Amino acid sequence: MIGLAPPLASGRSRFNRAWQDAGAPISLAAMTRIQLALGATALFVSTTAFAQAVDPRLAAARDDALANDTVAWDITEGLTTEVGPRQGGTEAEARGRAWALAKLTALGFANVREESFMMPTWVRGDETAEIVSPFPQKMAVTALGGSSSTGAKGLEAEIVYFPTYADLEAAPVGSLKGKIAFISHSMIRTQDGSSYGFAGPARWTGPNLAATKGAAGIVIKSIGTDRHRNPHTGGTGFQPGVKPIPSGALSIPDAENLERMLKRGRPVRMKLVLTPRDIGQQRSGNVIGEVLGSDPQAGIVLIACHLDSWDLATGATDDASGCGIVAAAAKRLMAMGTPRRTVRVLWAGAEEVGIHGGRAYAEAHKTDRHVVAMESDFGADRVWRVDFNLGSTAVADRIASAVRPLGVTRGQRLAGGGADIGPIIAAQSLASVDLQQDGTRYFDLHHTPDDTLDKVDPVQLRQNVAAWVAALSVLANASEVLAAAPVAAE
Repeated sequence: MIGLAPPLASGRSRFNRAWQDAGAPISLAAMTRIQLALGATALFVSTTAFAQAVDPRLAAARDDALANDTVAWDITEGLTTEVGPRQGGTEAEARGRAWALAKLTALGFANVREESFMMPTWVRGDETAEIVSPFPQKMAVTALGGSSSTGAKGLEAEIVYFPTYADLEAAPVGSLKGKIAFISHSMIRTQDGSSYGFAGPARWTGPNLAATKGAAGIVIKSIGTDRHRNPHTGGTGFQPGVKPIPSGALSIPDAENLERMLKRGRPVRMKLVLTPRDIGQQRSGNVIGEVLGSDPQAGIVLIACHLDSWDLATGATDDASGCGIVAAAAKRLMAMGTPRRTVRVLWAGAEEVGIHGGRAYAEAHKTDRHVVAMESDFGADRVWRVDFNLGSTAVADRIASAVRPLGVTRGQRLAGGGADIGPIIAAQSLASVDLQQDGTRYFDLHHTPDDTLDKVDPVQLRQNVAAWVAALSVLANASEVLAAAPVAAE
């Protein structure tokens, strides 16, 4: 996952707040107790609306997924065990595509295929960091994707401290010549992951900014919320005409230690060794399967995840679990009978290193009639909120009613989609639905060696599948036209 999670909904009704607090799953009896606490009027209105709004077959499929789904776990476990790390453009990602083709075929999807594309490929090398003076010690570091190499002998230079990205912006051009910049502003743990938007620029564009100031290299405090000596990798980018510099992320405890050293007022020198390589254009690809609909004119419902991962771990939460969730939901829709709309499952390639798969899909399918897109790429913890960008209030209402028994509240924000569906949403102005997952612990694991299968909770994974089954069934079978919400006039 490299995109941003939408910000937290600004308000909720008393009913939705009580429902959210109740947790998931929630029984009809528990629902009734909550409504009784809110008063007899709420009980009458809400239970009546719920009974009228949710199709019994949909409710049965949702509840069975919540209790019994094994497909999402099987996919997550299989990808992490049989393939492992799957960095875009590498042989490991190619093995992942072969695995995915076999899995989607075995699950009974139609038109299973790989759609290849070429992409520039960066691979990791040696990576070490140590303070040379005045307090010699080693530090845990990892290179950022797109970093240049220090060479085998490394780079030794004085650290220049920038508590925030804004402080680096204010540095005069040329003031960092021969120095290593250090940005240390921190993420805050939030349920919706919104702090990523504040902290992320240190990684996304901090190295480019440091290079324009003359820096010989840069290290940042990892963009994460954990307290472990696990540095967080992730991509960075350099503008045309800006020469890339060696760029690394320190683990959060090491970055905090470096802050303490610098606050003692003495010059601090670091030796940084990063030896990544650009290996040129390599093959990647998207893997696609479909649940065929009965009405070709009704348009395509696109559901996506990304198949690749960073190379430091097996990518269980980012994003093997997302591929498990969307495929399991589509498989259950298939079992319910032929839907009205075709549902296309996209396991995108090379997302982490530049959203290459999402862009390739948008180009290859720019004339296909998509009507709505959804993506799962924020871990495997429970869905707690649903956001919409739908012109049809009736369809949104049916989805909100269908996911409410799972402890999912209705948000007030406009759905934004995700990284891999972003290009096709932008190209075709598509509708989107976001099933927002709890991101409280997501950035403990994000892009670290800790992103492994043991961090996936099977109960919460099944709740995701249940929410996806509910939303997907409504979208795939709705008689209404599916389109994005009208843009408000300024």
